[in-house]
Amino acid sequence: MASERTATEDRTLLNVFGTLVAVTAFLLAAIGVVVFVNKDATTSSATAAPVAVTLSEYKIGPSAITAPVGGKLEVTNNGTMPHNLAVTNGPKTPDIAPGKSAVLDLSSLPAGTYEVTCTIPGHAAAGMKGTLTISNSASASGSAAGGDTGHAAGGTPDYKAMDAAMVAGADAYLAAFKEFGTGIPTKGRGNQLLEPVAGPDGVKQIDLTASIIDWEVEPGKVVKAWAYNGQVPGPSIKVQPNDRIRVTLKNDTPMGQDIHWHGISTPFGQDGVAPISQPLVQPGETYTYEFTAPSRPEMGMYHPHNGGEISVVNGMYGQFQVGEVPLPTGRTISGIRQPDNYNVTQQMPMVLNDAGNLGLTLNGKSFPATDPIVAKVGETLQVTYHNEGLQCHPMHLHRVKQLVVQKDDWALDSPYYVDTLTICPGERYVVLISPAADEVGIWAWHCHILTHAETDKGLAYMVTAMVVPPVPERGRSAT
Repeated sequence: MASERTATEDRTLLNVFGTLVAVTAFLLAAIGVVVFVNKDATTSSATAAPVAVTLSEYKIGPSAITAPVGGKLEVTNNGTMPHNLAVTNGPKTPDIAPGKSAVLDLSSLPAGTYEVTCTIPGHAAAGMKGTLTISNSASASGSAAGGDTGHAAGGTPDYKAMDAAMVAGADAYLAAFKEFGTGIPTKGRGNQLLEPVAGPDGVKQIDLTASIIDWEVEPGKVVKAWAYNGQVPGPSIKVQPNDRIRVTLKNDTPMGQDIHWHGISTPFGQDGVAPISQPLVQPGETYTYEFTAPSRPEMGMYHPHNGGEISVVNGMYGQFQVGEVPLPTGRTISGIRQPDNYNVTQQMPMVLNDAGNLGLTLNGKSFPATDPIVAKVGETLQVTYHNEGLQCHPMHLHRVKQLVVQKDDWALDSPYYVDTLTICPGERYVVLISPAADEVGIWAWHCHILTHAETDKGLAYMVTAMVVPPVPERGRSAT
């Protein structure tokens, strides 16, 4: 009985085991089908073509991006400097070199709407912001309904509209110059000469107040700028060799301040680099620098060192000049005899910027607010280029030659002529411009990175003009 019972139980167990095997096989098959189906569902967007996004100065195209859940973005840099694309609190691309691309994987993001920016300092503030909408129903083809469809987004430009905008913008600029002697008027002027006042002890006093102001960078466009004495760029300061100088800084900004005298020979304790050579000047505080100007001419600048990635690119910068620039009088350069005495009628800084709230500007203004510069035949214009931005700018003057006579603080042993001069961040170049009788006209003067000088709406950003008036006929006044 025991053996019979055991056999029966064995057969029963075998039957149960067989049933379990069959059920398990069925479940595995079902699971396999389910896994297969789910795999198809989850990979359909991942295997779809990435959504195309372009970056340039200073735009994201399209500005409203739409992508499917689990999708990707193919991000191409059509600009002239490195850019990236970052989802706020999410994934980001590496910095992408001009002409290169990178893929941004969105698989970690659920459906929703996100902010996207370029995180390189100053670029988001200059306009590189947008939105990313991830949706289960979004097309995986990369079309972005409601996004940009113009030139920046890779669409077909409206060439007739571009031509009309170019003509209208240039005409308005020239009309403003004829009426006002400036570009289209805007509020505020930078680079105003600040003349130090000598006190009873003979020390020349300079007062600078750092603050955040409203600044009209182009007609109708007002931004928050960081400024010295309420102007962008800050006051142009000129002292003489061996002058004893006292500078009082008042900090009306929310950030600790200092002033670095870039290119100027100062004692260590006056170099203006907190906390290394001085304490931070806290909001509401004042601080005094005192030093003797170098015994030789120097062309420098002054700007904050602490937090410069915010304050400097937003306008807190000025020229600081010691003495006169040595000029190559009486020499022959490239076959051109230089005068024994240059008739220098204007000395002016030209401060280049490309970031922060100011963006692409010349002396704190963007075309058509930039002022044309007038130089008559027989006169010499002395221009000091300063680059306070984040990239190099090749400044091109049409027709009229630029004679480069100084780099940073040093007069050149071999001055040279150029029509295009590249100025990189932190550099200063001094050029002489002496129009000749056959150079009468209105000559464009601009950065030759073309996206820094034109958009599909015409001339823009880093553009001004050199105006050389006609030479009056003898016995007749100029009109």
